[in-house]
Amino acid sequence: MSNLADGVFQVALPLLALRLTRSPALIAGVSLAARLPWLLFALQAGALADRLDRRRTMVHVDLVRVVLIGGLAGVVALGREELAVLYVVAFVLGIGETLFDTAAQSILPMVVRKEDLSKANGRLFAVEIVANEFVGPPLGGLLAGTAIALAFAGSAACYAVAALALFALRGRYRPMRLAADGTHAPPVRLRTDIVEGLRYLRGHRVLRTFAFMTGVGNLSNSAALAVLPLYAVAPGPMGLSASGFGLLLAAPALGMVAGSVLVPRLERRLGRSRLLATSVVSFAIMSAAPLLTRPALVGAVQVVAAIPFLAWNVIVVSLRQRIVPEELLGRVNASYRLLAWGAMPIGSALGGLLAGLFGIRVVFAFSGLANLALLACMPLVSDRAIEEADTR
Repeated sequence: MSNLADGVFQVALPLLALRLTRSPALIAGVSLAARLPWLLFALQAGALADRLDRRRTMVHVDLVRVVLIGGLAGVVALGREELAVLYVVAFVLGIGETLFDTAAQSILPMVVRKEDLSKANGRLFAVEIVANEFVGPPLGGLLAGTAIALAFAGSAACYAVAALALFALRGRYRPMRLAADGTHAPPVRLRTDIVEGLRYLRGHRVLRTFAFMTGVGNLSNSAALAVLPLYAVAPGPMGLSASGFGLLLAAPALGMVAGSVLVPRLERRLGRSRLLATSVVSFAIMSAAPLLTRPALVGAVQVVAAIPFLAWNVIVVSLRQRIVPEELLGRVNASYRLLAWGAMPIGSALGGLLAGLFGIRVVFAFSGLANLALLACMPLVSDRAIEEADTR
């Protein structure tokens, strides 16, 4: 339900921003505010994920989301919305996202066996895609087309249901921290924890390379997404309505759902490195697809290109969960995401800047080319390098 709420909210927020301004820089500022916490608080979120019960962290974040988005729905219903309010809400929700996502990605190895992580991640990503990208955006567009306040209220309700579901999950999800002699390790400073996670990632070439590649991909994709509402929604060149914009955002989910089923077969046939290279190409095509302008054609291209895209997340996330010790996983995940997701606010700001200087189409071209350039990194993550990392 959290993913469904995310999908609804991610459509409603930029549509509300479009009601307040048509400035590319100010529209991109909403995405910048939402992603900036990954640059500022990712490392702290990782340290907390290795100190606190991960399930409880997720429940508390969802409850804060209910209050914040429910309050925004009330503000919009009263006609008191302002751009500054959107920036504040997006930023606070971004802080919650760093805590929730780091805990969620770190909790999975505590629930399933290591040998089942790839299968579990494949199924989990499929469910996330259906809710977050396939059902959520069209639903958000439909609700926003009726009343934007209704879309925010629906998102808040979904977060409330998600909090209840997580609360019902039984068990202890606080990692055990042991000293070398097997006894409980004494508490250390938060900074010491953070440095330990950074040091582990820095010393692991394969994970470090994947973090860099994901960061560049996220930077370029965020640049494109930050200005996409201006290009897609009428009076933009694509001329879509609110509901049409939601359907456009949902298009890649069709391909990704199919890809989630095909990933094991494709991995056996192509090998992990070749499949990851195919994912890089698919990301480039998806980012540049809006240049085609015609909504049906853009959606069709994104559906096809998205089929191998999910393989990146399944392979890379499963590898990280298998090889990183449980007591370090939250911090390493956060260090990884500092590079991978911390690039998003930079991309959002860059997208607004490029669009203001050269036009929105240049942003989509930049995004596609930047992703293609990542193919130069593939020799560093060959099948042999991945296999050695997986077995050492």
